[in-house]
Amino acid sequence: MAFQDWMKQANLIGGDWVGADSGATIDVTNPADGSVIGTVPKAGRAETERAIAAASAAFEGFAGMPLMERCNLLWKLHDALMDHQADLAELLTIEMGKPLAEAKGEIAIGAQYVRWFAEEARRAKGEIVPAGVNGRRILVTKHPIGVVGMITPWNFPSSMLARKVAPALAVGCPIVAKPATATPFSGLAWGALAEEVGYPKGVMNVVTGSARDIAGAMMDAFAVRKITFTGSTEVGKELIRQSADTVKKVSMELGGNAPFVVFDDADLDAAVEGAMVSKFRNAGQTCVCANRMYVQAGIHDAFVEKLVEKTRAMKVGDGLEAGVEQGPMIDMDAVEKVEEFVADAKAQGGEIVTGGARHAKGGTYFEPTVVTGATQAMKFATEEIFGPLAPVFKFETEEEAIEMANATVFGLACYAYTRDLGRAFRLNEGLQYGMIGINSGLITTVEAPFGGVKESGLGKEGGSQGLEDYLETKYVCIDGI
Repeated sequence: MAFQDWMKQANLIGGDWVGADSGATIDVTNPADGSVIGTVPKAGRAETERAIAAASAAFEGFAGMPLMERCNLLWKLHDALMDHQADLAELLTIEMGKPLAEAKGEIAIGAQYVRWFAEEARRAKGEIVPAGVNGRRILVTKHPIGVVGMITPWNFPSSMLARKVAPALAVGCPIVAKPATATPFSGLAWGALAEEVGYPKGVMNVVTGSARDIAGAMMDAFAVRKITFTGSTEVGKELIRQSADTVKKVSMELGGNAPFVVFDDADLDAAVEGAMVSKFRNAGQTCVCANRMYVQAGIHDAFVEKLVEKTRAMKVGDGLEAGVEQGPMIDMDAVEKVEEFVADAKAQGGEIVTGGARHAKGGTYFEPTVVTGATQAMKFATEEIFGPLAPVFKFETEEEAIEMANATVFGLACYAYTRDLGRAFRLNEGLQYGMIGINSGLITTVEAPFGGVKESGLGKEGGSQGLEDYLETKYVCIDGI
């Protein structure tokens, strides 16, 4: 097969591949060259309501499927992802722009999530609680929550869906998924994969089109008992408000502003390598990437020198080209946002040590950039950059670093490099983040709970906690024993 075989230019609703009722379509472009690679339906409320109805009709049968049958389907889904990894990765790169090696890694970790939850579903245990009176038994049991609405972003269009699809399918919840308009084909490919491995009709539905109309239909439908969303804090807050009308369970993985703290006692080379991986992976378009680099005074200059050297050596280009380390940004709005941060930093005395402008390749390519002399007054100190811009701040004491790191409404991920074991434990206590990487710039793994605190979200994805978000807990009292 080739990537074109997975590039479904239709929606999957109730087991049928269909267009929008109006026949309207949306062009999908390759950010590397601006070319149109295909179209997807511009669906809306009516199509989404039919997808919800199909999922609702499938719920009872799917939830009642024997556990090992559901687990075996997930194993088949895992194998299908890995069997077609190269084609799925190529499709992802063409619609999103990231280097092919990163795209292959994204397909692989998506498969790992599927495998993890295939195993974890067998451990969705309840408990028997000691009763306070004789002749009574108290049972606590777990049950699938019902139809799940999923809304995913463009920056990780396959693995973001994997973290939601896998636990939902594991416990017996049918799905209505809305992938990002900029990168819909990787989401539609999940529908094709589910169909190939034998999921019942209506269990997996994928709808593309108007975000407002599709999300509105999901939020209004009582049958949708859970919404899981990855995206901006602004949109997440609105969805939380809308969820109140039907009291839905919500999982929200929202914005971040990750500090990357390097102490004087750190392994300098390891810290620079970690900074490069954290900052420039996916052209800095990740919610957990290093947004602010705080470097202690004693090591600051040496760190900057090594960081700049490696940044200048990065190969920028089409993600399908061999050796490319940074592809194009997703669109011109993203480019202009980074330019605003650069201009703001320069206006307030920041020094552009390398990069700082659109790349000579044109289009939406942007130079990998390092800014020194960053201060807490600059925009990127409190706002998410989402681009290949690394601002470096200087600090003196551990207390100062923790205070500056926490000075944001966000609390998704953070990183720190130190050889002091006591400090590592103090950072765990002091840093207000849902995920902390000590001496590592790449910490996402299927075995651990992914999610933030403060305005970075609600709920967890991955780990045993990721399964809980798709389950309801019931208590049964049996008396007269």
